[in-house]
Amino acid sequence: MRRAAKVDANQTEIVKALRQVGASVQSLASTGQGCPDLLVGIRGMNYLIEVKDGQKVKSARKLTPDQVVWHESWRGRVYVAESVEQALEIIKV
Repeated sequence: MRRAAKVDANQTEIVKALRQVGASVQSLASTGQGCPDLLVGIRGMNYLIEVKDGQKVKSARKLTPDQVVWHESWRGRVYVAESVEQALEIIKV
């Protein structure tokens, strides 16, 4: 039985900011198995973004073992955002 997905405290704020600049945002957090938290689409491009809480100590912001495996095996780009500013920079807004 799968447990509920943990969502970082800043994810709601990041999703709101991405949508305010015109991006489509789909949460993938419940997918688990290391899959990034967000699928973001804007200007015909897609972005996979793992959200980490930049307010936490550095050790608490590390990728989980499942996330490391997922990121290393994915044959496309995947990003990590710790703040609204980083998320917007990823999508070049």
